[in-house]
Formats: sequence, C-alpha cells, structure tokens
Amino acid sequence: MQKTTVIETAPETPSGAVFELETLSGQLVAARDEITTWIIGQEQVIELALAALLSGGHALLVGLPGLGKTRLVETMGTVMGLNDRRIQFTPDLMPSDILGAEVLEEATDGTRHFRFIHGPVFCELLLADEINRASPRTQSALLQAMQEGEVSIAGQTHDLPTPFHVLATQNPLEQDGTYPLPEAQLDRFLLQVDVGYPSRDAERDILLATTGVQSGPPKQVMDAQGLIRAQELIRQMPVGEAVMTMILDLVRSCRPDDPTATDALKQAVSWGPGPRAAQALMLLVRARALLDGRLAPNASDVRALARPVLRHRMALGYGARAEGIELGALIDAALSRLDAAA
Repeated sequence: MQKTTVIETAPETPSGAVFELETLSGQLVAARDEITTWIIGQEQVIELALAALLSGGHALLVGLPGLGKTRLVETMGTVMGLNDRRIQFTPDLMPSDILGAEVLEEATDGTRHFRFIHGPVFCELLLADEINRASPRTQSALLQAMQEGEVSIAGQTHDLPTPFHVLATQNPLEQDGTYPLPEAQLDRFLLQVDVGYPSRDAERDILLATTGVQSGPPKQVMDAQGLIRAQELIRQMPVGEAVMTMILDLVRSCRPDDPTATDALKQAVSWGPGPRAAQALMLLVRARALLDGRLAPNASDVRALARPVLRHRMALGYGARAEGIELGALIDAALSRLDAAA
C-alpha cells in the first residue's frame, strides 16, 4: 500500500498579532546581534537563552568555568532592559541571603515592629552563579520563586517583580565541591543549555576583543514591558497539529514505563520527562521560530530543542551510567524513530 504524505497547514495567526510579531522579530534580531557582539562564538547558547526569556521560563547554563556564562547573563540583562541581580552561590550561603529576612526595629517612641528586607531575588533577571556550589537547602529556596513568582517569609507572601527569570550557571558535577540539583528544581528550568569551548576562530576573536581597548557597555534594545508583551504574543502563535503530535510522541517515548519507549531506553532510563517537558517544548518551538523570522514552528524546531528540554528531565540508571550510555543519544534515537514513522 502506497504511503500518503499529509501536508500540514498551521492555524492562522490573528491578523492584529501578525504585525506585532513581525515588529518583535526585528527587535529580537537586533537584541541577538547586540549580545553576539559581546559574547563571541556562542550563537546557539544565545539563541536558547533568549528563547527561554521569550517563553517566560528559566534556563540552566552548564559548562566549565571561564566560558562566558556569567558575562552572557549580565549582557542579556542590559540588552533586554531588565533589572538584574547576581548571587554567587557558595557552600555557606543561606536561604535568607537569597530571599531576604525580617528584622526587628525599634521606633523613637520605643515601639518595636518587624520590617522585611528584600533579598536579591526581588529583581527581573536573577543570575544564580554556580548554583550547584550551594547546599540543597539553599538551592530549594528558589523553588517557590521560580514556579510561583512569589516567596513566603515568616508566614507572609511577597510577590516578585514581573517579569521574573532565573538564569543559573552550573559547573559539571564531576568537579569537587558541587551538589547535584534536586529533580524538582531541575524540572523548573525550561531548558538546559550546554556551554562548550569556542572554535579556534572564535577564540581568536575573543582574544582580540577582550585584550585591546575597552569599548562602551552593551546597548539596550528592549525593556521589561516589551518582554512581557513578547511573551503574550508567543502564546498566540499557532502550532500545527503535526508539530503538537510530534511533541507529545517524543516526550512520551522518553518515559521508561510508556509502551512506545524502546527496550534500550526502558533498560537505561530510571525516570523520564513529565508534562512540563511537553509544555516547555510547546512554548520554546514558538520562540525559536520567531527568532528565525517565522510565524509558526515546524518539526526542525522540535528536533533542535529536544536535547535542551528533555535531558535534564531524565535520569540514567546505575548500569547505564557504568556502560557509558548518554541521554543525548537516547533522545536522538527517539527522534529518529518518530521521523521513520512519519
């Protein structure tokens, strides 16, 4: 029987949003170009970090020290016009150092009252530098802030600014003095961005740019209100049925207890991605399409984002780790099966 190819037509974008999306696409190109001027040789990393902001989520940047992770976040804060703060995570950092604390003050008339002093988490873009250097107790202090946009101190709830994003940097776990992030916190990150060494040509450009005469600071291209509107527009972008089906099939096939998972994945993976992974892909494919100048995502966006979205939401069993099996290879195999079945 001859196989029939179905050509998918994505739903139409509301006409009023088309012009805004096209204008936003131009702003994003300008923002990406400005960031690329300061962060050389990390184009894919910049694209993924911007996609996380556009999707309203948080990103985890993983890489060895000295690869520009901190500089990237600081540059993004300036270019996107966000009020940014930086926390250097260390083993002795306490939750109150992040969230803030209540202090007892005495007025001139002798009366006493508690006053809440805001911690550095009260900002629009938080750089959690070397987050896995801190103890699990301190890491967990960010859980409520990342998921709900608020923190609770002494029975009182305090709302965080809008927008609120956490871009955390992490050193590889094989380095001494690091603590693995708990699964619940890893799932709060929309994606994981691996920051690798630059190419030889890029490293040459870095040498010339950073050891010569210092230029001025990065230019602001957007602001907080513009980012909020961009996040609203992203959610109005259409996602075709074929792309949505691909997202669902991919996420479900990476769960070891799902019938569609391969025997190799069932034997290697101890737990797989939950519904947040599919939600993250639905948002991020739209953001990536817009960064590429398109008004609707396609299958190539799902393929490009599969590893960053799924890898930190899966865990290998002990035997698979001992055999040197990589999660990235399992995700690629799941994608290949979907392509073969299409």
